[in-house]
Amino acid sequence: MRIIGLDYGTKTVGVAISDERGIIASPYVTIERKHATKLRQTYAQIEDIIREYEIGLIVLGLPKNMNNTEGERAVATKEFGENLERRTGIKVELVDERLTTAQADRILESTGVAISARKEHIDKMAAAIILQTYLDMQSNHADK
Repeated sequence: MRIIGLDYGTKTVGVAISDERGIIASPYVTIERKHATKLRQTYAQIEDIIREYEIGLIVLGLPKNMNNTEGERAVATKEFGENLERRTGIKVELVDERLTTAQADRILESTGVAISARKEHIDKMAAAIILQTYLDMQSNHADK
């Protein structure tokens, strides 16, 4: 079963997809929208990806504050996840995403991606980190 990982932002959603065995997360695409509240096309694009790759689970990054509290972004992300679950009928798992964007930026920098090109890749790379975190947690639980 493939799993989709999402990094939900105010104007973008980074998307990553796992391999069929659920071991490796790969950056896939960044979905952009002009207005933060205009989500219809964003949902439709995610639904298309879910159908195309026969996704069985959605992993959504939850943007917690550094002190582990949840602010406005976390509330909006949870609402996005609830709507996505209702629309697709696929379970949405939330994963703490603190510092994933910074980690994605460091990875892109270390691989030689120019600063000007990082914006194009950072959200889907963050989604891959979120998804890989989830996959690793599941693997660790299975090993015990």
